[in-house]
Amino acid sequence: MLLSGEGSLLVMADLVIKKKNEVFLEIKCDPHIRHELSDEFTFDVPGAKFMPQYRSKYWDGKIRLYNINKGEIYVGLLDKVASFCKRYNYQFEFEDNKHYGLPYQEDEKIGREGVKDYLTHISKYKPRDYQIDGVYDALKRNRRLIISPTGSGKSLMIYAITRYHAESGRKGLIVVPTTSLVEQMYKDFEDYGWESERYCHRIYAGKDFLSTKGVIISTWQSIYKQDKKWFRQFDAVVGDEAHQFKSKSLVGIMTKMYDTKYRYGFTGTLDGTQTHKWVLEGLFGPSYKIINTKDLQDAGYLAQLIIKILLLKHEPRTFDVYEDEVQYLIGHEKRNNFIKNLALDLKGNTLILYSRVETHGQVLYDLINTNERKVFFVHGGVDVEEREHVRQITEQENNAIIIASYGTFSTGINIKRLHNIIFASPSKSRIRNLQSIGRVLRKGSGKVEATLYDIADDCKKGSKQNYTLNHLIERIKYYNEEKFNYDIIQIKI
Repeated sequence: MLLSGEGSLLVMADLVIKKKNEVFLEIKCDPHIRHELSDEFTFDVPGAKFMPQYRSKYWDGKIRLYNINKGEIYVGLLDKVASFCKRYNYQFEFEDNKHYGLPYQEDEKIGREGVKDYLTHISKYKPRDYQIDGVYDALKRNRRLIISPTGSGKSLMIYAITRYHAESGRKGLIVVPTTSLVEQMYKDFEDYGWESERYCHRIYAGKDFLSTKGVIISTWQSIYKQDKKWFRQFDAVVGDEAHQFKSKSLVGIMTKMYDTKYRYGFTGTLDGTQTHKWVLEGLFGPSYKIINTKDLQDAGYLAQLIIKILLLKHEPRTFDVYEDEVQYLIGHEKRNNFIKNLALDLKGNTLILYSRVETHGQVLYDLINTNERKVFFVHGGVDVEEREHVRQITEQENNAIIIASYGTFSTGINIKRLHNIIFASPSKSRIRNLQSIGRVLRKGSGKVEATLYDIADDCKKGSKQNYTLNHLIERIKYYNEEKFNYDIIQIKI
């Protein structure tokens, strides 16, 4: 056991917690507590049994957030460690690190009214109460994972946090998933009232890694191979679309930033698993959901959503594997013609989302592009300038059709004048579905409601449900969680 002084009394501290750097805590404790910590912070990875490493027995399908050999755990999980101690009635104390300070710190200079005044001063847009709360909490706590739905104005919060640190003499890094978002963030900062050209440097393909400017905005793909020395220049980091930071490359970026004290992640939604949430909290800090979609709708910030689940009834059949079913559906002539007719019958700008470019996206584009409407085809091979061109055109149009892959349009493309969205490909991903819905909820001139057409397929034979019908059940769970209303319309195809 470890001795600790508390006033004039001598108490026994079971754990001594020290900030090793800005990434890891070091926990000193007896071996049996180490094993208990290991159990507490070990998780089964969803879907691990389907992964090659698991099948080849190189990996047991688990993720371990506490390193039992080094006694290390992410700084952002400090609250979780404290909860563990409380549950097991363990005493703990903090040990100071002369370079990195104490494990738990707050900025006492930060007050909510001051943050409100600051936001009002630096932006021509009036901040909303939840935006003030989000920025206040993040700046006060130094590290936070902020969960705020698509359309809630995350970019304004990112701008306020970034500018505050820049004006405090701290260099900041903003990491985003796509080149489009680099440009969008840069333009948003200008729109809010900052001189982006003077203060911000952009990094993506072909751009210089070195800059004396106070803020770097970069795709993660552009910088993840940089060495630890390059990352040491940053005092603050912001991860936009933070739900993606569970990937190995993004974790690598965050763990190279040993000296980066101020850490903020922003995301619209998590995947619903504890593993995902705790990894992100470890990298950025405790999560804080500042508002939900229903509240934004009720307040008039987002359009009202109508969900029509179009359940296509197929001839009963079975499929050996999921891929066989997908190929059957995306190659189904009547199904594709149904999507075509639906899109052409709808009034207003319509977004059709698909998964496979050549075998489905291209097919739908060829069917729909009949010169009746302006039709745009967007996928990963379309460059940033063309995507921005499509976005700008759509903002001027009232009756255009965009056929886009989930990957390009479910994240980060902001179009206010979207009236309809069609899910043309089956998906059960919570993140993909909710972020895709977020694309259509943004309010524009004269737009007060939007409609989602969720195309689902019933091919079940006997009591056995087909794979994608089960995916629909998952999507309905998400709709219920978000308190969306929906109707199920059965259609024989």
